[in-house]
Amino acid sequence: MTPPPVRSICCMGAGYVGGPTMAVIADHCPEIQVTVVDLNAERIAAWNAPDLTCLPVYEPGLDAVVARSRGRNLHFSTEVDAAIASADMVFLSVNTPTKTRGVGAGQASDLRWIEACTRQVAEAAQGHTIVVEKSTLPVRTAETVQTILSASQQSGDGTAKSFSVLSNPEFLAEGTAIADLESPDRVLIGGQDADALEALAGIYSQWVPSERILRTNLWSSELSKLTANAFLAQRVSSINSIAALCEATGADVKEVACAIGTDSRIGSRFLKSGPGFGGSCFQKDILNLVYLCRHYGLVEVAEYWEQVVSLNNWQQRRIAKLVVQRLFNTVAGKTIALLGFAFKADTNDTRESPAIRIAKDLLEEGAQLSIFDPKVSTEQIQRDLGVPPTDGDSSWKQATDPVLACQGADAVLILTEWNHFNSLDWKAVSSVMRRPAWLFDTRATADKQAALSAGLQVWTVGEG
Repeated sequence: MTPPPVRSICCMGAGYVGGPTMAVIADHCPEIQVTVVDLNAERIAAWNAPDLTCLPVYEPGLDAVVARSRGRNLHFSTEVDAAIASADMVFLSVNTPTKTRGVGAGQASDLRWIEACTRQVAEAAQGHTIVVEKSTLPVRTAETVQTILSASQQSGDGTAKSFSVLSNPEFLAEGTAIADLESPDRVLIGGQDADALEALAGIYSQWVPSERILRTNLWSSELSKLTANAFLAQRVSSINSIAALCEATGADVKEVACAIGTDSRIGSRFLKSGPGFGGSCFQKDILNLVYLCRHYGLVEVAEYWEQVVSLNNWQQRRIAKLVVQRLFNTVAGKTIALLGFAFKADTNDTRESPAIRIAKDLLEEGAQLSIFDPKVSTEQIQRDLGVPPTDGDSSWKQATDPVLACQGADAVLILTEWNHFNSLDWKAVSSVMRRPAWLFDTRATADKQAALSAGLQVWTVGEG
């Protein structure tokens, strides 16, 4: 028997995953009413703002997708229970940060919000509801979700309710999330209820080719997300380890990456050296994988993946130490310009950004930081650094353009690969800096010859 069509979707969580994903679903499925809910009224107000430049998530192309669907079949609301009650399908797309205390602190995922959302679904749902895990979760989490839902099979008015649980992890890269959603490499759906699985597959099939929609069991789907991020992060740490060796031996990491990337067994993706990986997923998911491996007694496997994170942290500390060494072994009282604070270009997300650790290490050394990023707010930088901008010792300020950020600076660091850093007027930059002046290009994107011609000394990651 063909399962009834999905007419109403509720997504719990209006963040980097929930908002863009639901916007694209609503855009391609105008017959489905899609409601994104969140307890953060300020965030929901931003999603509903008439000015689409005020959306709480910056992603190229997102504003156009929202504009086509918002008010038609895409809605943003704080009325959580009502949205759940009317939904045929509920996506759980809330934060799952790393635990900061208790068993597994520093590695295991904190699932309190997933549990809270599941309990709210169990309470508010009506009839049969398909519950979809969209958040990145430890393998076997669906078992917990199913247990909570199964304990609430009777509604308050005595009518029966039932649930099916699916896993549908996201594989989005911030900065290209809309393109990733419009033309995904694959859509992965894990589940045991064939009707529920096909109901979700049917939604994606409206724009995704059928051969790209993969079906697995629940546990394979949950583990695939952690594994994908672990493998990608491993490549970043691997090429950064080789970059350090290139600097010591006179090799060029770009040439090495090109040489190995032409091997069809390896490929060229994620072989660009830099200040290390950031974002909300890579470190969190690897540490979660480490915790799970230790939990199941796979100590050697845990130690293997743990080293990927250790080397990433080492790369960031190495860059901060190198800046201090090149500036005569002290940066106390010196101005250092940081160009870029987001963890990557084309996003305003700073979670686990390499810039945070590097900035904190330089502040600890007594540096005065002048920070420019085209999308990250002063308030966000303050939250990340833990200190307000002041004019006192060991502090920072935010500049409104790259040249102003370099005013009086002894060094400038490129930390995010924003496109307009590729073609900076290095003569203008050099003219406002204190001599001798340094450029530390941690992304290998700057015009090195132009910077040298302007009188700057230049260090580029991975160049001997």
